[in-house]
Amino acid sequence: MVQGIRVHEVGGPERLLWEEIEVGSPGPGQVRIKQRAAGLNYIDVYHRTGLYPLALPAVIGMEGAGDVVAVGAGVTSLAIGDRVAYGSVLGGYAEERLIAADRLVKLPDTISYETAAAMMLAGMTARYLLRETYNVGPGTVLLLHAAAGGVGLIACQWAKALGATLIGTVSTDEKAALAREHGAAHVIVTSREDFVARVREITDGAGCHVVYDGVGRDTYRGSLDCLRPRGLWVSFGNASGPVPPFELTMLKGSLFATRPSLMAYTATHEELAANAADLFKMVESGAIKIAIHQTFPLREAAAAHVALEARRTTGSTVLTI
Repeated sequence: MVQGIRVHEVGGPERLLWEEIEVGSPGPGQVRIKQRAAGLNYIDVYHRTGLYPLALPAVIGMEGAGDVVAVGAGVTSLAIGDRVAYGSVLGGYAEERLIAADRLVKLPDTISYETAAAMMLAGMTARYLLRETYNVGPGTVLLLHAAAGGVGLIACQWAKALGATLIGTVSTDEKAALAREHGAAHVIVTSREDFVARVREITDGAGCHVVYDGVGRDTYRGSLDCLRPRGLWVSFGNASGPVPPFELTMLKGSLFATRPSLMAYTATHEELAANAADLFKMVESGAIKIAIHQTFPLREAAAAHVALEARRTTGSTVLTI
């Protein structure tokens, strides 16, 4: 009997039901994996609440790691027993699942299942944001909101390794200390500081080359004000709610704006494999350390969602199976 978390109606964490699910045999191009751990991400909240609509009922969750236990017709890249991970495929809140083989990457023996589940979505997101959406390097000055979150702590370390100056925003002094420990050059505590004014002060009025905004509604106006002429605003999340419609005249100073997604940046297996390989290399080298600060049994996913939405989490959260 396979158990999982399924959503039948959108709403609060109480909509996350632990129940028996049917998995079945893998079809052509698919494999069945026995999961060892799953990751918790804010996109899971968006799916649960209906902000990102799904056909219901649905098993939510976008990342995990485990072992291949069955292989469908036509799959030659994977075999039973392979350790695998993924970071952008719905259905992760389950003990076992089916998944397209080309959405998986082989997991190096040096990286645990829990670490993989904690980093695949956040780590691959940080990688495309810093290496592709904007090519961060020495001399880049960037602003990153929610710098002590799952994406944030990885991005802080990656930006430092690239020689960039990262300015992070956080909500508490405890989170500020965490962001600094992970490489943020400057940290702004938004509960008592105006982040726009502080960015201007830190940059001597020049502003940032790029702003990474995963918060959304509460920060987008200030984010635009933190950019230098021809700077790039990257809206990649909605933690405070979606960004409302706004006039293009707000992009003063010939600003650029983009709304990227991990799925778009890893649309082909080659893109996925290149992203993951770069992430694995950074973790194996020690340049990036994955911070798992919270773990919950999968059956207690509702409690994990409560903690995430209450901003009581830092770093990555893993659901153990």
